Amino acid sequence: MLSCVLLARNFNLRRTTVDGDADIEYVGFWARVGAALIDTILMVVVSIPLLRLVYAISDLEQQAHTANLVEFAVSYVLPAVLVVLLWIKLSSTPGKMAIGAVIVDADSGGKPSTTQFVIRYLGYYVSTIPLGLGLIWVGIDPRKQGWHDKMARTLVIRKKVRP
Repeated sequence: MLSCVLLARNFNLRRTTVDGDADIEYVGFWARVGAALIDTILMVVVSIPLLRLVYAISDLEQQAHTANLVEFAVSYVLPAVLVVLLWIKLSSTPGKMAIGAVIVDADSGGKPSTTQFVIRYLGYYVSTIPLGLGLIWVGIDPRKQGWHDKMARTLVIRKKVRP
């Protein structure tokens, strides 16, 4: 987590623009897929034990409806809250940190607002529903923005790797 804070400071998130910055690159499709895999694995590591505990307790008490509510919370609400909180605090997730990426406002190059982060998260559903086309769009778009990025006016960037 500290590395992401340092990375965010190195990016100088108060910069007025990211377009044309020779030290910054837009993070493309495959790097973001790798970051998403890391985030998914971490979320599974957190949620599986919680779900096992919930179902063990509900089997003992035979209250399946309560288990379904808790399953929804662990499977959908918890990831949404964790991801948005990480974005608000660090402008990144563990997967993005691993690839050296941060999320920035597309207009100013600064830190996006909480509203932008919430729109970005909800935009994942819009991006995924039509056969994942909104996510694949990252590989087509010149600024490497998926539909969720376009909806929230955000970019995913990192410092260029120098040979």
